Amino acid sequence: MNLMTVDGYQAKIEYDADTDQFRGEILGLSGGADFYGSTPDELRREFKNSLEVFLEVCKEQGIEPRKHFSGRFNLRIPPELHKTLAITAEIQGKSLNRLAQEALQKSVTT
Repeated sequence: MNLMTVDGYQAKIEYDADTDQFRGEILGLSGGADFYGSTPDELRREFKNSLEVFLEVCKEQGIEPRKHFSGRFNLRIPPELHKTLAITAEIQGKSLNRLAQEALQKSVTT
């Protein structure tokens, strides 16, 4: 995945064959904001413009611009995998939560 960062916000960048441009979608927002550009400079400029507009609308409407993340989420897995993970965590002297957290952290840093 191609990411672009502006002012601490990240956007996923993809090529849009219909418009023959690159499309950016700003991630982690409480609403949607996207932008288009044909070159990296244009894409970055449009990212900044789109972000400014989004933040201004949030300010006017009293909306928090970023999504809130509680640190909790439900994960549905097959019972056999659940059993295997629980035993593995026990063998390693960890909680199942710790084992899962370490695996998830590793998947986003490698």
